[in-house]
Amino acid sequence: MKKICTFLFLCLFGLICFAQEVNPLLPDSNSAKEIPGMKLVWTDEFNLNGKPDPEFWQYEKGFVRNEELQWYQEENASCVNGVLLIEGRRENIPNPRYLAGSPNWRTNREVAHYTSASINTRGLKQWLYGHFEIRARIDTTLGSWPAIWTLGTEKNWPSNGEIDVMEFYRVENSPTILANVASGTSQLFVAKWHTERIPFTHFTAKDPDWIKKFHIWKMDWTPEFIKIYLDDELLHTTLLTETINPDGFNPFQHPQYLLLNLAIGGNGGDPEQSSFPVRYEVDYVRVYQEIEK
Repeated sequence: MKKICTFLFLCLFGLICFAQEVNPLLPDSNSAKEIPGMKLVWTDEFNLNGKPDPEFWQYEKGFVRNEELQWYQEENASCVNGVLLIEGRRENIPNPRYLAGSPNWRTNREVAHYTSASINTRGLKQWLYGHFEIRARIDTTLGSWPAIWTLGTEKNWPSNGEIDVMEFYRVENSPTILANVASGTSQLFVAKWHTERIPFTHFTAKDPDWIKKFHIWKMDWTPEFIKIYLDDELLHTTLLTETINPDGFNPFQHPQYLLLNLAIGGNGGDPEQSSFPVRYEVDYVRVYQEIEK
């Protein structure tokens, strides 16, 4: 009888441990973990069905940046089965700002042939320093340009500062994961980039099923440095002594807000021969900050 009880206990313990493991193919249903010396100050687990929580997120609309192909619209972002799903679609959307013969790329296109979504916490949530964790599954289809990034709330770009926790696109036609930090220069709209470009084969050589799985991107942002990780592998470090603008303003000593978006085209490559929809899934976003002593 004692042996049977011991066996049953071990089986039950094994089942509990198994249940607590995170399946890389599925959303993580576990609660946010505790980090010694830090407190969870904000999270979105995307467990609602429907639109992203309007208390946290707002939408970019139309043609926004980088002469990308997609028309941003809120219809392409939804919370489904425990994830934020951003879909890139091939569809024709009339451009209400179209002006025949205009030299401006935002107004000289009569029709957008692709749609997607870009959401952000501007004016709703912002942070100065912290530990950020984002679990996501990206689509590496040609033309796809998913990103997890932050922007400062003061000054124009790039003097306001930009942190790219994750970008995926083509660099010289080669699929690449990027981790970047940008600050200002003496030239208007010209950034000083601190960039790490990791060939996608670095990850798929270790795991041929990498693209099928969710992965965890992390950022540690302190008064001294910004460090960016992917699945606990350190990808990039930028010292804040290197991010001071020519006017003495350091954007990374000021709050930033978060953006999640899926661009189509541009650095992502030509999507004409690709299959759609393109899917970008974000399981959760968690922000921790040090506990005040």
